[in-house]
Amino acid sequence: MRIAQPRPFFFESGKRAVLLLHGFTGTSADVRMLGRFLEKKGYTSLAPHYRGHGVPPEELIETGPDQWWEDVVAGYEQLRAAGYEEIAVGGLSLGGVFSLKVGVKLPVKGIVTMCAPMSMKTTDVMYQGVLKYAAEYKKFEGKSEAQIEEEMDALRGQSMPSLSDLRDLIYRVRDELGEVEKPLFVVQSRKDEVIDPNSANVIFENANSAQKNSKWFEESGHVITLGPEKEQLHEDIYQFLESLDWNV
Repeated sequence: MRIAQPRPFFFESGKRAVLLLHGFTGTSADVRMLGRFLEKKGYTSLAPHYRGHGVPPEELIETGPDQWWEDVVAGYEQLRAAGYEEIAVGGLSLGGVFSLKVGVKLPVKGIVTMCAPMSMKTTDVMYQGVLKYAAEYKKFEGKSEAQIEEEMDALRGQSMPSLSDLRDLIYRVRDELGEVEKPLFVVQSRKDEVIDPNSANVIFENANSAQKNSKWFEESGHVITLGPEKEQLHEDIYQFLESLDWNV
């Protein structure tokens, strides 16, 4: 039996809005609990899905960061079209990278990055992450082990050409950190098993924000939004948002 996949969400509450961005191979489920928490605190939140995410991995490998960035901007514009004039942005992993880019390219009140990479492994190692996602997705679909293995063999014989573009995106954002001037909250888990945790120091030290803070979480892994310290993370993000100079 196929189980329903997570869908993008738009939780409307107060006049202050937050664009929430998931990671590479992730979905809005990565930030849904955070969105619900903020909703109870009077913040509106919207989380889009990037193309190729939350769908079969055969579709993911045909997409790339230019399309994903378009989906980020579309989410921002959806908030504006709904009447939200003041928007903060926060993201996990690749979503954190996109949050920094949003902070440079679009008007925002503040930026939250969570376990955002500033360096990347080789494309071969990155493709292993895609294959891991593929196997989990196919189990989630309820397929038989034989069918999963057959489809995984087909994927192992392919590649994802846009992974080199993803690396380029991350290094471009890193080079533009001096243009980040909005209030910034950098979050990093100490037990991050996916990215180099020093990325948090790179972001914090090179961003040009007059108001910037960072916090390390000692017991969390890469997907910090679903980890054992998520309640404290929610509260810290809320306090950061409350510190911003909102007009509404």
